[in-house]
Amino acid sequence: MALRLLIYDGNRKAGEAALRSSWSAGARVYRALGRIDSFFGAHSWPEALAWCAEQAAGAPIAELQFWGHGRWGQVLIGGEALSQASFGREHPHRARLDALRERLLPDGQSLVWFRTCETFGAARGIAFAETLTRELHTRAAGHTHVIGALQSGLHGLSAGAEPRWSPSEGLSRGTPDAPAAALPSSANAINTIHFMTSAVPHAWFD
Repeated sequence: MALRLLIYDGNRKAGEAALRSSWSAGARVYRALGRIDSFFGAHSWPEALAWCAEQAAGAPIAELQFWGHGRWGQVLIGGEALSQASFGREHPHRARLDALRERLLPDGQSLVWFRTCETFGAARGIAFAETLTRELHTRAAGHTHVIGALQSGLHGLSAGAEPRWSPSEGLSRGTPDAPAAALPSSANAINTIHFMTSAVPHAWFD
């Protein structure tokens, strides 16, 4: 049976005890509700990617969610970024990303969902989404706004598809090529879900 996995940033950071506790507690709630099969608080990207590759050896991964911090085109664990550069042939993350790809469902059926602030926003976010779906041959989802209990600017991208959302979406200051600040999520913002929503609407995929 294909697995549904969740990783969150397990590092401690001053001033973020409540936030990080919410990731841990939320993961336990998702597991109790049967929305995921397993979760892990990772302290680095090598640790996170190795854990994915090791889960129930031989079982494919249908969905992988990550909860933590993000920036435009980046997903962060303890300040270490997963980004477009991570797919470079000489990058330290590359071998583990290749191992993850081998665990995903064929024909681009799996989903990698970054529930992080602004990761798919601006030009860098769109480029990251394109690179990730192409290199992992998977569907991906991410947000263009700052997220919290409400999570706005959610967009999905299928393997081989072209993103159709605007690189200006979610920006409060700066430009698509030089973003400076992102808008907060709100009930009236584009493509908004609640943090307890466990699926990306099909209509929001390009």
